[in-house]
Amino acid sequence: MDRVEKRQLVESLNGTLGEIETVVIVHNKGLTVAEFSDLRTQMREAGGRIQVAKNRLVKLALKSTRYESLSDLFKGPTAICYSTDPIAAAKIAVNFANDNDKLVILGGAMGDSIMDIEGVKQLAKMPSLDELRGKLVGLINAPATKLVQIVQAPAGQLARIFGAYAAKGN
Repeated sequence: MDRVEKRQLVESLNGTLGEIETVVIVHNKGLTVAEFSDLRTQMREAGGRIQVAKNRLVKLALKSTRYESLSDLFKGPTAICYSTDPIAAAKIAVNFANDNDKLVILGGAMGDSIMDIEGVKQLAKMPSLDELRGKLVGLINAPATKLVQIVQAPAGQLARIFGAYAAKGN
């Protein structure tokens, strides 16, 4: 990688870090290519990314971003997981780390809040944005459904009463 490519990588990562909501830093302790590809696929499907870069370049990219204080975590074979959905990166990283002890969560940040390992794990337990949207739609839809049932109930009872009288009269 020459200087121009390094500069482009730093600028690209710096721009990305300015747009995202959540960053999770992980330590790779010997994941195989297949395992790392699986993690990468899971991140991509959840709307996030995992990126491996030289620690020195990542530290340069972190400068002048709200995540600059995370630069102390970049020692050894690290990777950076990020997503625009505040929960996705943490959820995928924590779930993968629970299943595979070769991936270790080092910490992260959400917005201006820096998180330790426990903070990232607590964030991963929260429902994702899509899950919250589904719950909200269910809550909004429930009263309307109950209202329709209440309005239709008396009409149904009257129809059954008239049906019973009609059957009795025959």
